[in-house]
Amino acid sequence: MTDTAIDWASHTAAVWRRHRQGLRAIRRLDPVRWDQLQGIERQQAELARNTERFLAGKPSNNVLLWGSRGTGKSSLIKALLNRYGQDGLRMIEVDKDDLVNLPEIVDDISEQPWRFVIYCDDLSFETGESGYKALKSVLEGSLELPPENVRVYATSNRRHLMPEFMSDNLQSEVKGGELHPAEAIEEQVSLADRFGLQLSFYPFPKDVYLQAIDALFPQVTDRETLHLYAMRFATSRGGRSGRTAQQFYRQFSGDFR
Repeated sequence: MTDTAIDWASHTAAVWRRHRQGLRAIRRLDPVRWDQLQGIERQQAELARNTERFLAGKPSNNVLLWGSRGTGKSSLIKALLNRYGQDGLRMIEVDKDDLVNLPEIVDDISEQPWRFVIYCDDLSFETGESGYKALKSVLEGSLELPPENVRVYATSNRRHLMPEFMSDNLQSEVKGGELHPAEAIEEQVSLADRFGLQLSFYPFPKDVYLQAIDALFPQVTDRETLHLYAMRFATSRGGRSGRTAQQFYRQFSGDFR
């Protein structure tokens, strides 16, 4: 049902469209390149290794990229596709609200010769939402094992993907000297635990932020002035990150010499 209109030999990515109950090929990909990303070299190396193992048919993990906003999580996924698309990597973006369709999507691509990453951006669940149950099934299977040519890569600002409340911790108990987490905490942690590779992202320290600025303004000679304005901009935005550096570039590109 979902992949009949997609020529995977010609297109490396598609997005699930709810109104048509099917996939639409993505024709204009974000061109961000792997070498353009700054300050996340450790995360790049670990994600690349896992993806290369996946493409080679070796054991590999589902991946959760979690942490502060604007620190490069989504950009890293986009750059990953641009880097490995020619090696057989294909990507399907699925919104959180459409995860109930995930088993059908996976069924329709499980026999394809390509290696698929299901991409869920800004993934998190509120109390009472049930979409995570379909995700759990795809991550670890039920009676049927998940297909070997599909992995889930998700980004989130939450480490455990679920809301966490102080009252949940108060319901934990100590029995026989051992801490027994409350059922609510077990539920919160159980979903994130299904992502075998978890990469954390934090706000940039000052030197890393300025390295990102320098990479975006390679022709500028007056670094002192550039850095002064870049730090003022970061302060006005409430934090230093790759996103902040990109926004500074869009606003001031061409203004410094």
